[in-house]
Amino acid sequence: MTLAEKLEHLPAEPGVYQYFGTGRELLYVGKAKSLRSRVRSYFQPSAQHTARTAALVAEIEDLEIIVVDTELEALLLEANLIRRHRPRYNVVLRDDKSFPYLKLSTGDVYPRLSLVRRARLDGHRYYGPFTPSIVAHRTLKLVPRFFQVATCAEVFDGKRRPCLYYHLDQCLAPCAGKTTPAEYGKAVEDARLFLEGRDRELAESLTRRMREASDVQEFERAARYRDTLDTVRRLSERQRMASAGLEDQDYFADHREGPEAVVEMFQVREGKMVGRREFSFAAVEAELAGLYAAVIAQYYLDVEPPAEIFVPVRPESCEVLEHWLSERRGRRVDIRTPLRGPKRKLLEMARKNAALAFEGRFRARHTHGVAALEALAEALGLEEPPARIECFDISNLHGTDSVASMVVWENGEPRKSDYRVFGIRAIRGPDDFAAIAEAVTRRYRRVLAEGRRMPDLVLIDGGAGQLGAAVRSLAAVGLPTIPVVAIAKREEELHLQGGAEPVRLDRASPALRLIQRIRDEAHRFALAHHRRRRSRRTLATQLTEIPGIGPVTARKLLMRFGSLDGVRRAPRVALEEFVGRRVAEALAERFGTPRNDELPPV
Repeated sequence: MTLAEKLEHLPAEPGVYQYFGTGRELLYVGKAKSLRSRVRSYFQPSAQHTARTAALVAEIEDLEIIVVDTELEALLLEANLIRRHRPRYNVVLRDDKSFPYLKLSTGDVYPRLSLVRRARLDGHRYYGPFTPSIVAHRTLKLVPRFFQVATCAEVFDGKRRPCLYYHLDQCLAPCAGKTTPAEYGKAVEDARLFLEGRDRELAESLTRRMREASDVQEFERAARYRDTLDTVRRLSERQRMASAGLEDQDYFADHREGPEAVVEMFQVREGKMVGRREFSFAAVEAELAGLYAAVIAQYYLDVEPPAEIFVPVRPESCEVLEHWLSERRGRRVDIRTPLRGPKRKLLEMARKNAALAFEGRFRARHTHGVAALEALAEALGLEEPPARIECFDISNLHGTDSVASMVVWENGEPRKSDYRVFGIRAIRGPDDFAAIAEAVTRRYRRVLAEGRRMPDLVLIDGGAGQLGAAVRSLAAVGLPTIPVVAIAKREEELHLQGGAEPVRLDRASPALRLIQRIRDEAHRFALAHHRRRRSRRTLATQLTEIPGIGPVTARKLLMRFGSLDGVRRAPRVALEEFVGRRVAEALAERFGTPRNDELPPV
């Protein structure tokens, strides 16, 4: 069924739609109350699209829909598909740093605490993320010290010898059967209250158990509860914020300029600031309401929501989000927009942090990148700074296993999703000119056929010969107007079209530094693929052609005897010990390896 036919048969029901480009690349995932009206709106001739949406529509080759029963189901399915596939045109939640979590395996009979890098929906409890990460490591040491909860990876079968932590009174040793599920469960509950920041409840529990231990004259245990209680109170005072009335809440605020945005999140638990995170987005076209809906839906897929979430604007589908978050938490969750008071002040603090993060994330990079592109345009006589640069390099070894790499730079930064590598097919021997010609021809013939974006500048790693090959190839495919420049490694000269004299830029020029970065990245990318291809070919040597020898055995033989000549010269007895009689006989037949009775006397 064609795309036009699918548009005609869309149902007027809630669901999720997926747009696919060439090669079944997933471009975009969206949700809708009515799939028919929402999807068809993209293709109306009178639609006033932004530049990014227009580019999306131009790339759509196919679509698929998933019909669901409710808008809530569509919201969750959209968030999961975006998280899994990370489509190019979606707002994808990417944390700028990978902060650790603490995992309490509450789904086990004897839960343990461990450090992990990602929270999952697996029935266990996760705490974090901890910023900086050293806080997570310190907390991991505190928990066994005060609550005797295991942090090891032992099997808790009751048949093992207890380790040193048991003798140091820092573990109840469920692995050795030194505790019961009930006793261990109390320790886990205290640890859970501590990790959740519920200091009042923890203090009451520790005080009660300290008195119980004292009443039955277990003074060492009572002293342990006392020391733990003092530590909890000190930590609580150290972390407590001055603001009153703050309980379990998350605060989201943003700083946005054009399509770029940073969203900052503050975590507050029982009146204490316990963490912060920031998420950056390089290409956002959605309004703030849509941005916050995407951020909230994707973030809380893995994290238990607090009682209240504060945002500067009300997100799209707010009632649906609140309903889902309440189900996730098991209690009511409200999304609010504070107008005054301490909550508004904290939201403003988050906004200021988002602005600082934006400055470091985007503005410094852009200032440098824009300056380099402007300097490059001036040096090359281009009318506009080249927003998209595509660079080619060739890698081979004495003319074998030739590959061409193409790396892409957009707005002064690499766009790795657009990198490509070409195995050179049409030539034999070390002919870099013909290799460049083949790679450029194949690249832009396909770009034309698929209607993809053209580069503003083509950069070639090489001299005048490589430049000429690339220029002739572009003309042959019908693209004679794309500017082409070659950079020669020895003198770092720029060779221009039309036979002009090479240009030498100042060594400190930002334009030269940008070109060198792009050229070096193309070289690295080509070399990595060339080595991979050569290693695959090397395995298909005379060894792997022998019956009974595959790539693994061939590699072992080469490592054992040093080289192919070493295998040839190896005595039969040595080969038999290493690969067995049958394979040794096959080797002897192929290479004429001496029989055991032909070995020279020692």
